[in-house]
This record gives sequence, structure tokens and C-alpha cells, in this order.
Amino acid sequence: MKRQLLMLTAAVAFASSAVAVELKPAVVFDMGGKFDKSFNQGVYEGVERFKTETGIKYREFEVTNPSQREQAIRKMAQREANPVLAIGFAQATALEKVAKDFPDTKFSIIDAVVSLPNVQSIVFKEHEGSFLVGMLAAMKSQTKAVSFVGGMDIPLIRRFNCGYAQGAKYAVADVNVISNMTGSTPSAWNDPVKGGELARSQFDRGADVVFAAAGGTGVGVYQAAKDAGKFAIGVDSNQNHMHPGTMLTSMTKQVGVAAYNAFKGVKDGSWQAGVNVLGLAEGGVAWAYDEHNKDLITAEMKAAVEKAQADIISGKIVVHDYMSNNECPSL
Repeated sequence: MKRQLLMLTAAVAFASSAVAVELKPAVVFDMGGKFDKSFNQGVYEGVERFKTETGIKYREFEVTNPSQREQAIRKMAQREANPVLAIGFAQATALEKVAKDFPDTKFSIIDAVVSLPNVQSIVFKEHEGSFLVGMLAAMKSQTKAVSFVGGMDIPLIRRFNCGYAQGAKYAVADVNVISNMTGSTPSAWNDPVKGGELARSQFDRGADVVFAAAGGTGVGVYQAAKDAGKFAIGVDSNQNHMHPGTMLTSMTKQVGVAAYNAFKGVKDGSWQAGVNVLGLAEGGVAWAYDEHNKDLITAEMKAAVEKAQADIISGKIVVHDYMSNNECPSL
């Protein structure tokens, strides 16, 4: 009996080690690259955390041209990577094609929904987090004018814009919200020069707080705010550290946690296909408060935002989702 137990223990240990060896995670970053200081970088930090904690390395590819998306995802699957993590809504079509051809491979995608039995879709309620930073912008503004710079003009970014406008007008009813998109092609995610130009134009129109949801383009927006003595709001990752004294806050999306969990879920057997929606209640979005911006946020501002957050979670405040009907009553 003792010998049988020893053999069983050895078999279990062997099986566990085999699973660890067979796990071959991969990530395909989208336009802007893994060091965009925003969306992609948040994902990079999440998969690096997984690698550090488990010792399991991952394959990676940084898309620089839209035509590379399907090829990159397919190549990962052909190399028996599992799971394969695709970053960004723009990879949805490519991922759907590849996932159908590799039904035994687990795929996860962040910021898009692909309805297949081997795909996990992770999306966020960006409008809820944007509502909170919109409140902060309006309460901080001395001119009663705040602004928004989006990246590529798509419904997802208009969801940020709409939530931001709602929050601003919830805090200050007569605030003016100025909005511009950087462009209609993927290059809009990585054009800091254009971002700076748009921000300066908005400042000329009276805005003194600007929120950028534009990937790498936001770097130019933040620099323009610093140069003009205005305030800026970061996005996706906590960007408060980039220009302390200028960055009022950041609307964070826990894409790093999502990426980490996508890998870890396959490792520990908890991964599930389907749609996972993360909002304020789930800790998927938030506003950043730390040593870099605590002197910019008054006790009254903090209390007002915390109350609004609780009211959104409880359902007392319902933030309109632009993507529900492609309309925004606050703009």
C-alpha cells in the first residue's frame, strides 16, 4: 500500500511538471508596441509578472502593420503556443479566423468579443472609469472648459469620451467639453506630434484639463499640457509619474491583471471561454491616486468621486454606454 501511494505521488508530481512544461503562452501586442507607456505596456507588465512568478517564458510579437495580425496569431498557434493572447479590438477578426482553425488552442483577447468555444473575451466598462476622471477634471478646471483627445476614431474611444463628458457635467453642469479624435487609421495611436497640436488647440479654446485616450499619442498631449501649465489625465496604465504636477490622475484599466489571469488561468485550470466584463464593481477600471497627484486632488474632490463610484456600483448612477447605441447625450 505504501509503495502504491509513493507511485501515485510520483505520478501526480510528474503530471504537474508535464503541464508546466507543456504550457507555452504567447502574446501578440498591437500597434504602438509593448513600451507605449499605456495599453500595451500594461499588458506587458502583466505577462512579465506571470513569467517572474512561474518561471515560464512566453513568446511575443509586436504588430507594426495591420496585415501582420493574422499572420502573427496563426504562427503562434502553429508553433503550439497555448494560450495565445491577442491585444486590442483590431485583432478580433484575425483571431476569429485563426481560432476556428485551431479549436484545441485556447485564445484570449482584450478589448473585443469573439464568440467561439475556445476564446476568452475580456472587455472593460471604460465609460464608468471615464465618468470619475471627468468629474475630477471639471472640479479642477478654473475655466469651466475641459477637453478630450482620442486616438483612432472608433466606438470604443467614443465610449471613453462619452463617459468623461457625463462625469464632467455631473460635477459641474455648465462645463464645456471639447473633443477631438487624432485620426481614422491605426497610426492615430502613435502620433504624439498630432496629439500635442490637438491639445494646444483645445487650450486655445479655453480648456485647462485634457484627458487623452490615444495610446502613444497621449505622450504628446501630456507634454503639451506640461508646457502650457495645464492639467492632463492619463489612460490605461497609471501615468501619474510621467509629469508630476501636470498629471491630475489616470483612468486605469487593469489590462495587466487581465493578461496575467489569461495565462495563469490556463496554468491552474480555471480558464474559461466566454465574455468577462470588468467595471468599477469588479475592479477592472479605476482612477489613480498616489504620491504623484495627491497634492492636486482636494479632500472635497476625492470625497465626491468616491461617493459617485459607490453610487455607480450600487446602480444609483447609471453611466450611459456610447457603444449601446452610438450616441452620447452629454456631447
